[in-house]
Amino acid sequence: MREQIEERLKQVSRRTDPAAEFLNQAQGPVTQELRAYLKDSPTDAAVLLPLIERPAGWQVLLTVRAANLSNHAGQVSFPGGRIDPSDTDSTAAALREAEEEVGLPPAFVSVAGQMPRTLTGTGYLITPIVGFVEPSFESMPDHREVAEVFEVPMSFLLAANSLRSSTRERFGTTLRMIEFDYAGHYIWGATARILKDFVRMII
Repeated sequence: MREQIEERLKQVSRRTDPAAEFLNQAQGPVTQELRAYLKDSPTDAAVLLPLIERPAGWQVLLTVRAANLSNHAGQVSFPGGRIDPSDTDSTAAALREAEEEVGLPPAFVSVAGQMPRTLTGTGYLITPIVGFVEPSFESMPDHREVAEVFEVPMSFLLAANSLRSSTRERFGTTLRMIEFDYAGHYIWGATARILKDFVRMII
């Protein structure tokens, strides 16, 4: 699977419009509030989509954000965050954040490539960086930011019935939400959209 993922990432088109992709979630009339939001300049961010090969198969590492955080508290996410001025690029930012949040040394990650950027409903433009993680890695979460670290089997994500959808009200507009529910972990929002795009890329 590793070779397949690396090959597909080489073929990924980054000429996508994140605002247009976000707008595609709208179900019914689109409000001026949403259109105004999509015209704003978002904050650049990066996340690491960590893949780990276990005896039982490939796993995706995810975190549960600490309940005290001001943004996305308690939500499932990838390790990552905003791109700092000191970061040379999105890859450097994703690796730095992964080390800070879950204790993942950059030397333990073999970067495979990046996926198209994703716009969140909270003003972040995320670049997902896909990386293969050394199986010997043991997470050491910073509990000021991360409440839990867990892994989701790729076999679950690839299953036909794992992907669900619902709707939420945002900016006065009804938006279709992609979601997964794995072992009591509710995965939705930008994290679920990135996972869906990743799965569609490799099948």
